[in-house]
Amino acid sequence: MTANGWFQIAVFLLVILAITKPLGVFMTNVFTRKKTFLDTVLRPLERLVYRLTGVDETREMSWIEYGAAMLLFSLVSMLLLYLIERTQQWLPFNPQKLGAVAQDLAFNTAASFTTNTNWQAYTPETTMSYLTQMAGLAYHNFASAAVGIALAIAVIRGISSREMKTIGNFWVDVTRSFLWVLLPACLLVSLVFVSQGVVQNLRPYDTAQLINPYQTQATGADGKTTTQTVAQQTIAQGPVASQEAIKELGTNGGGFFNANSAHPFENPTPFSNFLQVVLIFAIPSGLTYTLGRMTGSPKHGWAVWSAMTVLFLAGVLTVFWAEARGNPLPAGVDQTPSSLQAGGNMEGKEVRFGIANSALFATVTTDASCGAVNGMHDSFTPLGGMVPLVNIMLGEVVFGGVGSGLYGMLVFVILAVFIAGLMVGRTPEYLGKKIEAFDVKMAMLSVLVFSLATLALPAIAAVSPRFGTSSISNPGAHGLSQILYAYVSATGNNGSAFNGINSNTFWYNTTLAISMLMGRFLAVIPILAIAGNLARKKISPPSLGAFPVTTPLFTMLLVSTVVVVGALTFFPVLSLGPILEQVLMTAGRSF
Repeated sequence: MTANGWFQIAVFLLVILAITKPLGVFMTNVFTRKKTFLDTVLRPLERLVYRLTGVDETREMSWIEYGAAMLLFSLVSMLLLYLIERTQQWLPFNPQKLGAVAQDLAFNTAASFTTNTNWQAYTPETTMSYLTQMAGLAYHNFASAAVGIALAIAVIRGISSREMKTIGNFWVDVTRSFLWVLLPACLLVSLVFVSQGVVQNLRPYDTAQLINPYQTQATGADGKTTTQTVAQQTIAQGPVASQEAIKELGTNGGGFFNANSAHPFENPTPFSNFLQVVLIFAIPSGLTYTLGRMTGSPKHGWAVWSAMTVLFLAGVLTVFWAEARGNPLPAGVDQTPSSLQAGGNMEGKEVRFGIANSALFATVTTDASCGAVNGMHDSFTPLGGMVPLVNIMLGEVVFGGVGSGLYGMLVFVILAVFIAGLMVGRTPEYLGKKIEAFDVKMAMLSVLVFSLATLALPAIAAVSPRFGTSSISNPGAHGLSQILYAYVSATGNNGSAFNGINSNTFWYNTTLAISMLMGRFLAVIPILAIAGNLARKKISPPSLGAFPVTTPLFTMLLVSTVVVVGALTFFPVLSLGPILEQVLMTAGRSF
């Protein structure tokens, strides 16, 4: 661990702190229909959109209507993406003449990008045409992010409303998320990325002659081995910068290239790397201030922000320490550990970013539901790799995805104030509203949906050699971590992976897609129900018996609730995966 690494992490956190309030104020103004500096240009465009689509922007929706509109929009978007994938060989902007995407892979990808997961069981540059990347995947990067923001705003309205049966208009919230928040920012950020060297074109791939050709061997279906001389390299390119901007700002994570943000065409400089991690946290952090502003309690927003920051720091410092300490088995064979790697564990990391920036990126991308990577999590040390896994297991509420992180954290807020009410023997209250049995039941239902999908399906895969364990690259505890990470990442709508697993099979494509849909939609319906129930309640004046939700004590209670729920649910499986692997590694064992 170096002073330079500490300094970079500190600068990152200070930048996030600095942008939280202005961005939160801006989003508050956008969604409460107050004037912004973009209104002159965007308000006429917004009216035109409503006129063309027949949306009445003055009409409010109940939580059931809001949820139904969200599901309908997502379903249509998912079917459209599936259709584009299956017919891309006949569509324009396909200079590489790529064929149709296979049915199970197309279904998995459509579910992935619709749910803001962006799990990629394929090599993008050899699978998806430019049209599919732009009109299919990049569109969903905007749409899924806009839906997440809209849902978070609806939940905040439910908390702040007084005796209302409605929580807003889904179509208006999504439109404003597109026009005011995502599109303007991504336009500017794309130009910044281009200035750093990120590629943006529609040219066919180039071919370069290798200075030093090399030979490779391949075994055919007949069992014969042939030797080939490789003298050329194909250099993939395309409209990368425009997708890179929304990939990070919308906490999507799907890379234009298979190497994702480790690829020099996606992430060429230290500044582009720093900008990417800032973009991932920008909107989720700003939404915490929006929460405080819209509910009339800015201190509560900062208390939630502080809880997220405590969990973030715990994660990034653990990864930084574990990777800087290195692996006692550098040779990769069974031996008695004698000394740690000099310079730390650099396996799977870009030399131009180093350990500190790899640790920061891995923590940020899994705290948020982003999934972009600038290093391979599969090559981290057991404890270093466990932190991204645990981040997702906690529900990705440490800032989290755009919108989803905030409404996920609000589930834990409800549980925290309920626990506090039990401790003092009073009816729990949250910002003047009574927390009743219905609210707690819905909160627990949302938590249980995540637990079911992340534990049941991996258990089946782990005991099924034919379609489960046959895809992993390691037979030991690390192999279990590979399977577990895949389902946790899918259900948590993250999209990153332990890359040692081959997930492009019928079993994994299908079951992971189901996990993504469950993690996004089954988990959010109970949260909308909570918002609708809170909106109907009266706001009572503060009393001496109410537990304050603006203090450091509340922050620590919230942190404890998040950790305890995650620990009790997932510690047993973690003990069989990364924890066991760490113990074996320390004892000099490998597989």
